[in-house]
Amino acid sequence: MNKIIVFLHLMLALFSISMDSQTKKSIDRKTKFDYDWKFKLGDHPDASHVNYNDEGWRNLDLPHDWSIEGAFDAKNPMGKDGGYLPAGIGWYRKTVNILAVDKGKKLSLYFEGVYMNSEVFINGTSLGVRPYGFSSFSYDITPYVKFGQNNVIAVRVDNSQQKNCRWYSGSGIYRHVWLTATNPVHTDPWGIAISTLQTDAEQATVNVKAVLQNETSLPKSVQLAIQLYDSNNKKAGKKQLSVSMPSNSIKEFSVDIAVKTPKFWSPEMPYLYKAEISILEGKNVVDEISQSFGIRAIEYSADKGFLLNGKQTNINGSCVHHDNGALGAAAYDRAEIRKVALLKSAGFNAVRTSHNPPSEIFLNACDSLGLLVMDESFDGWREKKNTYDYSVYFDAWWQKDIEAMVLRDRNHPSIVFWSTGNEIIERKSPEAVETAKKLASLIRKLDPTRPVTSAMTTWDETWEIFDPLFAAHDIGGYNYQMHHAEEDHKRVPNRIIIQTESFPRDAFNNWKAVNDLPYVIGDFVWTGMDYLGESSIGRYYYKGEIEGQHWQAEFFPWHGSYCGDIDLIGWRKPISHYREILYSSSKKIYLAVKEPDGYYGEIKETMWSVWPTWESWTWPGHEGKSIEVEVYSNYDKVRLYCNGSLVGEKPTTRSEEFKAVFKMPYLQGELKAVGMVNGKETEITTLKTAGETAKIKLSPDNTTLKADGQDLIHVMVELTDAQGIPQPNAENQLTFEVTGAGTIAGVANANLKDIDPYISTRHKAWKGQALLIIKSKREKGTIQLKVTSPGIQSQILTLKSK
Repeated sequence: MNKIIVFLHLMLALFSISMDSQTKKSIDRKTKFDYDWKFKLGDHPDASHVNYNDEGWRNLDLPHDWSIEGAFDAKNPMGKDGGYLPAGIGWYRKTVNILAVDKGKKLSLYFEGVYMNSEVFINGTSLGVRPYGFSSFSYDITPYVKFGQNNVIAVRVDNSQQKNCRWYSGSGIYRHVWLTATNPVHTDPWGIAISTLQTDAEQATVNVKAVLQNETSLPKSVQLAIQLYDSNNKKAGKKQLSVSMPSNSIKEFSVDIAVKTPKFWSPEMPYLYKAEISILEGKNVVDEISQSFGIRAIEYSADKGFLLNGKQTNINGSCVHHDNGALGAAAYDRAEIRKVALLKSAGFNAVRTSHNPPSEIFLNACDSLGLLVMDESFDGWREKKNTYDYSVYFDAWWQKDIEAMVLRDRNHPSIVFWSTGNEIIERKSPEAVETAKKLASLIRKLDPTRPVTSAMTTWDETWEIFDPLFAAHDIGGYNYQMHHAEEDHKRVPNRIIIQTESFPRDAFNNWKAVNDLPYVIGDFVWTGMDYLGESSIGRYYYKGEIEGQHWQAEFFPWHGSYCGDIDLIGWRKPISHYREILYSSSKKIYLAVKEPDGYYGEIKETMWSVWPTWESWTWPGHEGKSIEVEVYSNYDKVRLYCNGSLVGEKPTTRSEEFKAVFKMPYLQGELKAVGMVNGKETEITTLKTAGETAKIKLSPDNTTLKADGQDLIHVMVELTDAQGIPQPNAENQLTFEVTGAGTIAGVANANLKDIDPYISTRHKAWKGQALLIIKSKREKGTIQLKVTSPGIQSQILTLKSK
């Protein structure tokens, strides 16, 4: 765990977050609009009115998810899909004084995400309704603003329709909101498209497209200036055009700019450039917008596979849902960055945003930290999976929501695939082929530089029937169907295959297909991280408990998924280390112990589970009984020692699936695994038997927060014995006290059957661990965390907010 904390600390330090703030001055082009909202749960039909009395409403800042604040209850209408948490209807209100100096500008409200069925009002006037809770959208508020006076923004959020999502969605304005201000002649922020036309070591040609708008009644002659900068803010290329804009017109301009000796973006070196696009009237800059981008080239074919910058690249991917564990759906910048950093530290080089467009900061983190992205639009199309899912809105909204995804996201170099859907219910119908063509055609029109796929599966014997549907895409997305790959290649030799979902336990066979078959370009495991909702998928259980797969019964108090390589609080399960070793080019070794069958009960598995395996050599009461020790390694051989005595030596090559299993009697003490090179011992990893729980260890992923009311520090809480050895069986009750310039944002352990609330000052540990998330206030100062547990010495951690 210490290695992960160090890695996260470095990753988070490398990634800078923009911290725009609101001040009483002329509005900047983009101003964060997250602060000082009022909120009340329930429907309040008059709350859109200017004079509505909201005095008794709760004061809060965004992002906000009210579902995660509620209690788990088997009777909650969202049921197991929504993690048994409440939903409903809620209202937000915000009063803002827009100064007279801003009159003459175009003002817009930009929402990154509201779940769901949001209706936005200004001064009592409805600006519109947006059903899909994962799309970003904006409204022009200029005609309704009272300059020099208070203006009331109200947002009604309706997540009351049962069964509208197959996983935990959260409820509310869960991503950032921005107030934008532009001059009448300006660049459309979603009208910027930057792509790489030609690359080699000496020179790259970067194409920049910009949509300009003249919203005046007069023609305008302006200069469009584009300046490129490298990561050191040194000039890398430029171009300037004279532009004539008729009155009330929109025009797109395209320029090619040469960049000498370019540095290419890749997961190994995620190098970013910046384009500054300015509009000048005479010598006056009337509009300026900055856009980061990367120079990189992608190619794909059945013969050569997936090439990134000319290099064959195997996709080792993970699917993730959008929640942040104890924070629910609230997309705090630091939590989204941490999620990407955890995936990166686990050895993944790609992520699939199943099954919706992610937050902007998530994609920014993928750009900066180096993670390839499959950006996915929808879980379904016209036929429903749940009663009130996107099928209700598809015909009216698919085009707007596809445009929102592609136009918003197309400048991210991390994105290398677009996906239009997941396991479409109507996939056997001819109409589905026509729908797929429409979706893919629109995406290619908006962005011709990336391939389009969608995730396909079958749960019966039919498979070849989907050939016409696959043909509508550039790449075939296979969910759990890798076993068809070789026969499919014989039948359709030009099909490029990527497994868009796979069972965790099939890691070796999927790696083998990706490694051996050029037309299979990668695998995305379901999933990279545990998540809320879709409750009990991935569970193992014991004889006597309710049997069955997650869809066959209610398994409350299970309220989340346990099929992730990484658990809900950020601990990497053994399967994560095994998967990393499969794809790693450097030597690695990892040591874990299988839970003995019968230790807690007779173990039963489900389709997405793996056998419970732990970093533990602490099995009290099992002394002298048989236990299985697993060593994962890409060394040629490994040795295993117990208390200094050699247990055995075994090969760990491809023939052994890079795994050695030692059966031995359990004996307290030290277990040591050693990687062997040419008969010599090299890398060593150990597990030690822990004594009684005696200490609390606190490991923050940072020690300094920004005093912006939104920054976070994740503190891993580990229980150890008196010598500091982790006690993997500890389940002590923990109490958290935070004083000073911070507050508790969430607490959790990784046990998805524990229904203690995530917003609390108390929580139990599980497997010796827990997580506390601290959020800064909007004040500078010291934050003190005190963690106590009965019978154990308390621990204090001091942090700073500045």
